[in-house]
Amino acid sequence: MSEGKKPYEAPSLIRREAGKGYLEWMTRNLESDSQKPGGGAAQEKRKPDYVAVLNIGREFVEVSDNFCQLVGYEREELLGMRCDDLTAPNTVDVPKLFRLLERLGYMHGLYMLVSRGGTRIVVRYDSWLRGDSLIEGHMELVGAGY
Repeated sequence: MSEGKKPYEAPSLIRREAGKGYLEWMTRNLESDSQKPGGGAAQEKRKPDYVAVLNIGREFVEVSDNFCQLVGYEREELLGMRCDDLTAPNTVDVPKLFRLLERLGYMHGLYMLVSRGGTRIVVRYDSWLRGDSLIEGHMELVGAGY
């Protein structure tokens, strides 16, 4: 080992399980970060880019105008569709994902949608089970066109 170099140490990871209190924990942490000097510029509360609300049967019950534009469907069309209809083939086991969301109460990650024209759209999402048993998802665009 050359002089001055430290031996490799595996990084330590802090893991927070996505249990029932995860959303409140995350909100508290984001709010406390925004109170720190120099913090909060990127953490300002803002309206989400795209919003969709689904029932436990994975059917859309509310969608934002921006979400309609993103996927290329009219609101009335989307309200008659299921999440499965907009999920890119062979990317995720939708029933399994929704069972997990129902059990944990909160999930976040990347999801690949397919627009009316067949364009694959990658979104970063945060979704949680609301008190009225509906699932609310907030998304932001990561990439599209492949």
